[in-house]
Amino acid sequence: MASIKQRVDGVWRARYRDDGGREHSRHFKLKRDAQRWLDEVATAVVTGQYVDPRAGKVTWAEWTDAWMGRQAWASGTHEAARTAVQSVPWMQAALSSVKASQVQEWVSGESKRGLAPSTIRTRLNYVQMAFRAAVADRLVPTSPAVGVKPPRLRRAESSMRILTIDQIRSVMAVAGDFRVFVEVCLYAGLRLGEAAGLQLGDVNFLGRSMSIARQVQGATHKSAHLVAPKYGSERTVFVPAELTSSLAAHVARMQLEELDEQMFRTELGRLWNRNNASAEWRRIRSEAGLSDEFTLHALRHTFASNLIASGCDVVTVQRALGHAQPSITLNVYSHLWPSAEDRTRSATAAFMLVVADSADSLRTEGGKPQVSTVP
Repeated sequence: MASIKQRVDGVWRARYRDDGGREHSRHFKLKRDAQRWLDEVATAVVTGQYVDPRAGKVTWAEWTDAWMGRQAWASGTHEAARTAVQSVPWMQAALSSVKASQVQEWVSGESKRGLAPSTIRTRLNYVQMAFRAAVADRLVPTSPAVGVKPPRLRRAESSMRILTIDQIRSVMAVAGDFRVFVEVCLYAGLRLGEAAGLQLGDVNFLGRSMSIARQVQGATHKSAHLVAPKYGSERTVFVPAELTSSLAAHVARMQLEELDEQMFRTELGRLWNRNNASAEWRRIRSEAGLSDEFTLHALRHTFASNLIASGCDVVTVQRALGHAQPSITLNVYSHLWPSAEDRTRSATAAFMLVVADSADSLRTEGGKPQVSTVP
């Protein structure tokens, strides 16, 4: 039910009741403006876009707490989402008050703080997800995060760092007790968390393979804990005998006996995690003379690069790396595969060599070319 009435002061009062029986009203100087507002409300109701004006008064902090509490995410995803939604400057503001310009300003501010473009994109993705959920629950009519431009990512070929043979030798020379950890990242392509989560029972020494069945999640020794691998990352990695021999020597040195014992622990017996493993890598990197651009993840990139250079197809590389889809592998490493132009040149060069060899053999056979005549 809706109505428009003029008050004694000449102001027009427009009001309506929603499906819940709650009354909503606004005041206008002109009757046509009051009617336009009621028409807009009626249209929103008919099209299913109606939003209770009071619903958007819930704060961002209240909404995101409730929204994240309903998600069936892994703990690492919850942690990443929480970091993202709490990094915005409108934590205590009402949902309906957040403007697109504020979201864009926040993204620009994160860039100025020096955060990596990929990190900012991840945070923006969670913020956009939260706003989309608010729209779906009819708390706000539209999302102010739609159309917000994230920072540009560097091209993979310019940002990716792959170690040379000499650099690998330098790393191994100074790795010390961390050397075998480095080896499983470099020669099996394991992520930091996967290497840290490796247990004695995961290694098949006779079959020369290892199962990736868990990973360490958490950035500190207090928060570090074992969880299942990220979605699609469970896999068996086939490794050379040289790596299993190195692991066997490590097992003997550490006196590991139980199948559920961690393959790698710190001197204090703690799990390696994002903080302490990265700190140890920074020491190795500094002593090996590598630039700061070489992160521990560069070992995994080097592993993938070697597979591709050796002629492995995208599915083989995908399975070895534990990517959920081949498209992920291509998005990251497509620049390492030979292009269509490269394959065309190589195929034609091989064909030319065959033709040249055939011609040479004809010239030398019997001292002169064998000529055939066509009747």
